[in-house]
Amino acid sequence: MKILVIGGSYFLGRVFTMLAAPKEDVTVLNRGTYSMESFGAKCVKADRHDGAALRVLANTSYDVVVDFCAYRQGDIAGIVNCPGLSIGQYILISTVDVYEKWTRKPLAEDAPLQTRRFGGETGEYIWQKLLLEQELAQTCRRRDTAPTCIRPALLYGPFNYAARESEYVRRACTGETILCPTDAAGRFQPVYVKDAAAMILALCQNPAAYHNAYNIAGDAVDYETFLDTFANACGQRANIIKLPAKDAAFCAPDAFLPFPFTAEETEFYDGQKIISATGLSFTPLEEGLRKTWQVFSKLYDSAFPKA
Repeated sequence: MKILVIGGSYFLGRVFTMLAAPKEDVTVLNRGTYSMESFGAKCVKADRHDGAALRVLANTSYDVVVDFCAYRQGDIAGIVNCPGLSIGQYILISTVDVYEKWTRKPLAEDAPLQTRRFGGETGEYIWQKLLLEQELAQTCRRRDTAPTCIRPALLYGPFNYAARESEYVRRACTGETILCPTDAAGRFQPVYVKDAAAMILALCQNPAAYHNAYNIAGDAVDYETFLDTFANACGQRANIIKLPAKDAAFCAPDAFLPFPFTAEETEFYDGQKIISATGLSFTPLEEGLRKTWQVFSKLYDSAFPKA
């Protein structure tokens, strides 16, 4: 199977490429900041917004395109409309945030999508993903390409450039305090990044699963469950201080609350469809956090050696 990966050098895209390249014929198209050739992928250096540079795709064919870095309207059409490029399936990595908010029920793939354009960087990111999902359907229909949307929830694991679990690892390695609210009403659904990559690859290999949208969302946990599990995963190296959620300490700039803290911030997503389509399951949280700790702690222990 020939797979064209757009992006493929950051976090989920990087893990997907590492997983897929030994098994399939994988080509990565990106700006060349990080090469993936050592993992067995072919690399094409090009900016997706440079029409002239994209001529490198002219008169080629791929069974699947997996697009990890479509962020604004026109990004998909720019790839699909390359002269002579043939694509069997186009997989867009979207987000669970495209769903209508505050419904207070688990959101499956047929739930209503957002219709409001919120302000700010996050609001614009969500709006552009909504437009891209529409563009995917329209563009692929004209080119007889199967459209597939992947909507991940909260991914964690090695290579994550977002300061979430990696910041907890850093604080554990340096002995800094980690505040844990004992009764925060917020819930979130972490997914180990390798699970998401494996599920996407399984969808690539299963034509019966094309023409669909899929959530990738694990079981919901709260802060205390997550941080208790993290403490076990890192061998109790974390200096965790537990306090009621109403404690003033959580208002401090360095309190570090990267996940939903309140019930009002919480959304729930149904992740069963992709499990049924792929036959795969999610890695238990403690196992995923232990693997994450093993990678990130080496970086921080070397950066902050003990006396």
